[in-house]
Amino acid sequence: MLAVLRHDQHAADLASGNDVSDTTIRRWTNEVVDLLAAKAPRLDRALKKIARRGGEVVLIDGTLIPTRRRTGQANRHNYSGKHHRHGLHFLALTDENGRLAWISAARPGRTHDATAARHDHIVDHLKAAGLGALADLGFLGVDKPADPDDLVIITGYKATRYRKLTTGQKTANKILAAGRAPVEHGFAHLKNWRILTKLRTNPARATNLLRALLVLTNVEADR
Repeated sequence: MLAVLRHDQHAADLASGNDVSDTTIRRWTNEVVDLLAAKAPRLDRALKKIARRGGEVVLIDGTLIPTRRRTGQANRHNYSGKHHRHGLHFLALTDENGRLAWISAARPGRTHDATAARHDHIVDHLKAAGLGALADLGFLGVDKPADPDDLVIITGYKATRYRKLTTGQKTANKILAAGRAPVEHGFAHLKNWRILTKLRTNPARATNLLRALLVLTNVEADR
């Protein structure tokens, strides 16, 4: 199973080397993935665990897993205009050190970070746990409280065609970018699993696969 996940070996190749059918390899892999995925933390529990450890902020970002281009109109939703490729989108949340804490469901590649965050009620969960979050401009507008002091998702400042950033705003953006850097390390650890290089599995199984890899990634980190 680890040969499939870590090295993206084809089931047919493993089957021929172990005198079993490729169907058996796929079934074994799917069974283990489902068992591991069931151990992945829910969003509310992941946030409360960070809060109990004394954490004050989390890091959140979205990314795309490349997939094969499939025929049919249904696959058009998986095309990301931002990345100019087909794939599946998901959100990941880490603690301030970049340790992965939670992964969202996989969604069509054209999904925007802000849309996914609203769907998962990220703001409500953060408030319930008493935590703040650092995010990039893709999450701009997700958190719009009546009182600015109640803001829990910090996204920095965005320049427009008619409004340039001030020196102070540019400095704030640089500080925010430095604070968010560990989330990229979290993604890098996850994407070390080569099965995510270009996903060949059924997209419907992608969520369980991602959550299983989250569990395995944290097991490695705890060694």
